[in-house]
Amino acid sequence: MREIVRANTRAPLLVLMVLVAAAFSACGGSDSGEESTLTKLDRGLNGAPESLDIHRFKSTEAGHVLRDAGEGLTAYTADGKLIPGVAEQWTVSDDGLTYTFNLRPDAKWSNGDPVVASQFVAAYRRLVTPATAAASAKFLNMVDNAMAIVVGDKQPEELGVAALDDHTLQITLQTPTPYFLQLLTHPSTFPIHVGSLEQHGDRFSRAENLVTNGAYFVAEDIVGAAIVLKRNPFYWNDDDTYFDKVTYHVLAPESEVMRFRAGDLDFTANVAEDAFTVLKEERPHELKVSPALGVYYYGFNLTKPWLRDNPKLRKALSLAIDREVLAEKVKGRGEQPSYGWVPPGIDNYTSQSLSYKDWTQEERVAEAQRLYKEAGFGPDNPLEIELRYNVMGGHEKIAVAIQAMWQEALGFQVQLVNEEFKVMLANIQAMQITEVFRLSWSGDYNDAYTFLQLVERGNPQNLTAYSNPRVDELLHKAATEVDLAARRGYLEEAERISLEDHPVIPLYFYVTKHLVAEDIEGFSPMPLDYHYSKYLRRAEVSGD
Repeated sequence: MREIVRANTRAPLLVLMVLVAAAFSACGGSDSGEESTLTKLDRGLNGAPESLDIHRFKSTEAGHVLRDAGEGLTAYTADGKLIPGVAEQWTVSDDGLTYTFNLRPDAKWSNGDPVVASQFVAAYRRLVTPATAAASAKFLNMVDNAMAIVVGDKQPEELGVAALDDHTLQITLQTPTPYFLQLLTHPSTFPIHVGSLEQHGDRFSRAENLVTNGAYFVAEDIVGAAIVLKRNPFYWNDDDTYFDKVTYHVLAPESEVMRFRAGDLDFTANVAEDAFTVLKEERPHELKVSPALGVYYYGFNLTKPWLRDNPKLRKALSLAIDREVLAEKVKGRGEQPSYGWVPPGIDNYTSQSLSYKDWTQEERVAEAQRLYKEAGFGPDNPLEIELRYNVMGGHEKIAVAIQAMWQEALGFQVQLVNEEFKVMLANIQAMQITEVFRLSWSGDYNDAYTFLQLVERGNPQNLTAYSNPRVDELLHKAATEVDLAARRGYLEEAERISLEDHPVIPLYFYVTKHLVAEDIEGFSPMPLDYHYSKYLRRAEVSGD
């Protein structure tokens, strides 16, 4: 066994101070009924969380709240480095299959109960239980027996997790998974307060019942308007938490900008597209733009033989798109043109690129015209094809721009079809009527496989039906490879091959966009765009 990491626990002195202060305040110790702005943080949220059940939530918005309220075995620093969470140390067997975690003895729930290993076992079993129907069960796919349990072939008690004692948890994997520790930062892998679940059933996740183990607990859920968090004085690292109260205000991006300008928000979830250019000039120090692990792309429905068997056409359509114009003029919010599939910034990986990345656009168009002709199309036989996109989010603007690029370079006019997102996604998944469609993918964790799974045959995330035996072979080798350098080589080759096959047209890489008040300290660019409230603090300016 080899030890991976050890973290120091902290003295709980400030916990006692906070409890004493809270008791003093409750007894009327404060002369003012007003809340100090220094101790509260106001954040934006672009939608109301559909659930605060760690196993049933699906939205990004719910994830932000749950990361403030809970903590898994591992966690991230403000800038995205993996660190211990509830587990203060762990060991991994030489074959990469057995993880043994030692939990912090001072880890506690928001009601003061200790966090123990059996609560992780209960949570992981519930996550993979078929009745839970958790979309996030995939985060434990590599755990022994997990997939068999999800489909009902085995019982949850057969999952490869065990509490060796109150503070020792052992997890057994079916295959080596180098990014496994990152998965344990996801809210779906947080522990569950078993007593609360037993008492309240599925209502355990309501604000009035929810017991949490992170830096905050949910004090109030104002449906559709706001979620109010209060500081958890029992949190093991409470002495490094600054804000006593965090309020997530449910607002559209446009409303966020107005509230931020009025001084009612400290941190926006996004930046409205129409306001970006003005804000860049007006508030350059408060506008935070940084690379994100996400790619915007057009996919081909390769169940249709005329698309599957015509790689020259697919390549021609990709070549004819001016990605620089798309990123800089059509989007114009810092997005980076994408000539690859896996974004830059992935740990232990060098992103690969299409062979024509360094060509001029004139050279690309000339090659596109040659391939278009060889594919059987021209002025007398123009391509007839549909492009589907969803109505909201500026996707039409992109589609119209690409329609014009294809018209100018190749002489055909693509038929644009806009649909509600759920309808579009259902059509993409059915693979019956779609031809070309818009989608995007953001990494669930910082590893190349979270993107390359989309080109793996049979993977539920492969929405193009792309299949290349060599790519599948390389991804299989990577899945069982313990040596990180060798695994990296397999993944990079898989990306290179899939790029040349053109099952998708990568268009641009995402960036994160936030407005952060000048007096808020502790914000750091984070590729996964997770920004924990516990790392933020307000600069206190003393008077004369």
